[in-house]
Amino acid sequence: MPRVLIVDDQELIRTGFRLILTARGIDVVGEAADGAEAVAAERRLRPDVVLMDIRMPAMDGLEATRRILEHSPRCRVLMLTTFDLDRYVYAALALGASGFLLKDVTADHLAAAVRLVDTGDALLAPSITRRLVQRFATEDQPAGDGSPLAVHRDLAALTPRELEVLTLLGRGLSNTELAQSLTLSEATVKTHVARIFAKLALRDRAQAVVLAYETGLVTPGDA
Repeated sequence: MPRVLIVDDQELIRTGFRLILTARGIDVVGEAADGAEAVAAERRLRPDVVLMDIRMPAMDGLEATRRILEHSPRCRVLMLTTFDLDRYVYAALALGASGFLLKDVTADHLAAAVRLVDTGDALLAPSITRRLVQRFATEDQPAGDGSPLAVHRDLAALTPRELEVLTLLGRGLSNTELAQSLTLSEATVKTHVARIFAKLALRDRAQAVVLAYETGLVTPGDA
């Protein structure tokens, strides 16, 4: 089972999430009330998954996510937010967060999300993620530290087929849907996806979606 660190400035939320996860056999190894505490706790406890609030005092969840993923690339971060169309959630996805959850998530969905990202996959609800990226990918607004919200990767290394796969990834297609669309086996699709991630230094599908929009492979309104 994954080892989880819960980060939120509201003790009630931390307690509730801890109770939900431990009741389902997931090991909560620690809690933190702000980003600075989260960075220190991650280095001390080495969790597999961090549930990260976005807006916190001292250091926000965006900066904490940046520092955690730079130090521990294998750690998975799930952002916690009160509303889905949040520019800071988009920034976190660009940084490498593996997805996001609304704070009113159901107990079963919370546990399932933690288990999913622990396997190395990204938590992407296609309809919400598409709206999120469509809204913010072309705005070129700065993140909390003034840096642009961009993954910035050179697509020249990709083959034409890999570009096609990345475009469909950006539209939210699953591996099964990719295989059907391209008349390929799922095993072949997985190979293409793995090569794309390796060539572009992408962590998961969340960053791939952001990149597809930021490079113009997918534009708002594409089906």
